[in-house]
Amino acid sequence: MNLFNYFRSIVVQSLKEMSEGGEIPPGLDFSKITVEPPRDASHGDISTNAAMVLAKPAGMKPRDIAEILVERLDLLGDVTRAEVAGPGFINMTLSDEFWGKRLADVLEAGTAYGTGTAGEGVQVNVEYVSANPTGPMHVGHGRGAVVGDALASVLEKAGYSVTREYYINDAGAQVDTLARSLHLRYREALGEDIGEIPEGLYPGDYLVPAGQALAERDGDVWLKVSEEEWLSEIRSFAISAMLDLIRDDLKALGVCHDVFSSERALVDAGAVDEAFSYLQDKGLIYTGVLEPPKGKKPDDWEPRPQTLFRATEFGDDVDRPLKKSDGTWTYFANDMAYHRDKYRRGFTSLINVWGADHGGYVKRMEAGVKALTDGAATIDVKLCQMVNLLEAGEPVKMSKRAGTFITLRSVIDKVGKDVARFIMLTRKNDAQLDFDLAKVLEQSKDNPVFYVQYAHARIHSVLRHASEQFPGIGQDGHELAKARLDRLTDPAELGLIKQMSVWPRIVESAAEAHEPHRVAFFLNDLASHFHALWNKGKDDTSLRFLVEGDEELTRARLALLRGAGTVIASGLDVLGVKPVEEMR
Repeated sequence: MNLFNYFRSIVVQSLKEMSEGGEIPPGLDFSKITVEPPRDASHGDISTNAAMVLAKPAGMKPRDIAEILVERLDLLGDVTRAEVAGPGFINMTLSDEFWGKRLADVLEAGTAYGTGTAGEGVQVNVEYVSANPTGPMHVGHGRGAVVGDALASVLEKAGYSVTREYYINDAGAQVDTLARSLHLRYREALGEDIGEIPEGLYPGDYLVPAGQALAERDGDVWLKVSEEEWLSEIRSFAISAMLDLIRDDLKALGVCHDVFSSERALVDAGAVDEAFSYLQDKGLIYTGVLEPPKGKKPDDWEPRPQTLFRATEFGDDVDRPLKKSDGTWTYFANDMAYHRDKYRRGFTSLINVWGADHGGYVKRMEAGVKALTDGAATIDVKLCQMVNLLEAGEPVKMSKRAGTFITLRSVIDKVGKDVARFIMLTRKNDAQLDFDLAKVLEQSKDNPVFYVQYAHARIHSVLRHASEQFPGIGQDGHELAKARLDRLTDPAELGLIKQMSVWPRIVESAAEAHEPHRVAFFLNDLASHFHALWNKGKDDTSLRFLVEGDEELTRARLALLRGAGTVIASGLDVLGVKPVEEMR
């Protein structure tokens, strides 16, 4: 139950009754009315802006509307106090009994708590990682992988039908360079001294095993023919080998895609030609000369007539070339065809998770999607900023294996999948992230992943002790939901329940905004409420979780613990992190 949606429906129903009774004008638009937590918790449990947004269209003062509405809300059984604040906001305080029922909801639902229907089964395509298949993944790829994967999970939790997709950029010049680099390692595997890796080829050691595998499979056959003859075969072998490497890295991070789409396959199938013809038929293609851009010239600018797409008609800054002067397609032309292919597969909601260096590509892609789908599909591009990898505050040196960057796998091997995933979500995707390999392993409250995991472990420690001291108290969620939850009266106990109850709203809002980091922030706040209650119990023995001689109160507090642990586990599951029951 999203309690904020629940009370919004009550507020709207009350306003409809006020309209029918002539207390406010008829025909008002209620769509902008919200019910949210107040900015200051001392003001109550929930707040609505209803009077503020209706005042102008109603021709009334906000406080006049608010005072009429408060009279109705004050009569609700779950509301102990409703009052007008400031210019016309309405704050409501809810009963302890209401919060006890919300804890019971958590216990009955288990980790399914928070699962919603807001998505209504809408199909969403989330494309993420999509690293060029030219080597192992680096740390920046890892951030995009985690953001995309967690976003897909929170969308699923909110009721969307999600497809996780990886786009293989296997049609550009970079894969030809990969093939030449592999051919060099192949020659090395056959005993040739190749010396220094020539400028322009990939220097990393990761191609050595692939070169050896190619030599074992084919012997010296590719030494006896020209590049024109071996390029295609070795390119295919190299791409396959690199994708195996990438899939292995992704698996280590807990990421698994549903679909791998090949750029080369789309081109070969005529998808680019088809998309081009579609735009041409709509009068969106012309031949022209673009003005040189200010500052650095992009790769696709040429001072000569080009085949251009009228991207400015769809919100882009300039029209975009789809063909180079030699008649071959631009990268953008291929990408447009790929996104049209997504739409034709049934996706009207597209989300791409890209590196920040693709920021200049966003507007043209949005324009392309609008044009190729007649506005039926939307695309949201989430840009992931850089990851600054540190070791005790000092920048980490580059990886010899990769040649020019730090591999994601080396980070996973160092700190583990769960730590890597959680830390990647402790900042919004468009903010730079400092990832200190030493600090993320510290057992301190300043380490967010430890702070949350420690809360879950502490909860299970108490539950283990309870099974020894109170063996008659069953710890199943359904059984604990029947406890005397009205015994939970301390503000810290109620505060923990209130924080748990926000989880369905967090799921819905994170899915709607495409911001999975909100889940990590929520978990940190929930852990903070739990640790505060724990510390309060150390100073006040009456707030201990296990109360000798009072099994009823103990059962209620175990229900509170089980509920908190359940919501933490639910949130960690969305992030792809396994909750721990013991800290080692």
